Order: sequence, then C-alpha cells, then structure tokens
Amino acid sequence: MAEQKTIFKRIIDREIPANIIYEDDLSLAFHDVAPQAPVHVLVIPKQGITSMATLADTDHALLGHLMLVIKRVAAELKLEQGYRVVTNIGQDGGQSVPHLHFHILGGRQLKWPPG
Repeated sequence: MAEQKTIFKRIIDREIPANIIYEDDLSLAFHDVAPQAPVHVLVIPKQGITSMATLADTDHALLGHLMLVIKRVAAELKLEQGYRVVTNIGQDGGQSVPHLHFHILGGRQLKWPPG
C-alpha cells in the first residue's frame, strides 16, 4: 500500500492551493491557514523529512538553507520588531503534520511561556 502524501507534500505538488510567498529549489514558504498571530507563515523543505528528530547528519546544508529562508521571509514580511521561529516535534511537541516545518510568528508581542 502506498504511503499517503502529507498536506505539505500536496501543497509542494500543487494538488491543493496555498498562499505561497517564497519558493526555491529546496523550500517553500506559505501563510498558515489557521494563524496563531497576525503573521503566521510556514517554511518547509521540499524534501520529505518527518521532523527535526529524523534529520540525518547529511541534512546540515538543507537546515542552514531553511534558516536563511526564514530570515529572508521575515525581512520581506517586515518583522523588524521581532518574531518567533517554532518547530514542533512528535505528538507531545504538538506536531500535527509529519513533515518538517518551521512556523514564523510575529506581528504582535509574543508571550512566554508559549504553551
């Protein structure tokens, strides 16, 4: 039986629409459909990595690339006052989609602790 595509893989493959704000050969950034802040964007690798817990040693260049994409997208979104970058790992970490993704949250004062 073939493994089902995640919603993020379906967005990458353009099977379902998303408000994409950045794309390159390795990554995609788009607005979250259920925003938790005035600005809530997801940055994902196009490669199918489940989470931070499943990264391989050879993924270091991709991870660095994603961090630079986050910086670029945050600048484009004019988040000069600050923003938060979050990734959820596993069920207890609140991960709802088994595809590595980073949340960029901003546009207001964020509280701590987050959850």
